[in-house]
Amino acid sequence: MNEYDNLVEALNDLKARGYDEDFNLKQNCIECRNRNYRIFHNEFEIDEYHRFDDDTDPSAESILYAISSDKYNLKGVLVNAYGIYSEDITDEMLNKLKMRHS
Repeated sequence: MNEYDNLVEALNDLKARGYDEDFNLKQNCIECRNRNYRIFHNEFEIDEYHRFDDDTDPSAESILYAISSDKYNLKGVLVNAYGIYSEDITDEMLNKLKMRHS
């Protein structure tokens, strides 16, 4: 897994490697911003993730997920805050996102 100094560097590299979709996290799925897809926890894989900490600004702390879906033939990224700014999601989605951290 590559290591990056910042979020922008990681996004640029992942896009160059084909992760060109931009996903939004919803309560029970991820949505593709550029297409009309709702992808549920059993329809995608987390290929890699990267955590970015900002000691001076807690609101800038985030996790970047590189995600692929064989069902929809898509690869893209999901950027999510963590800690007190994280999203309210279902247990299935939470478990899917957490399983790569262990």
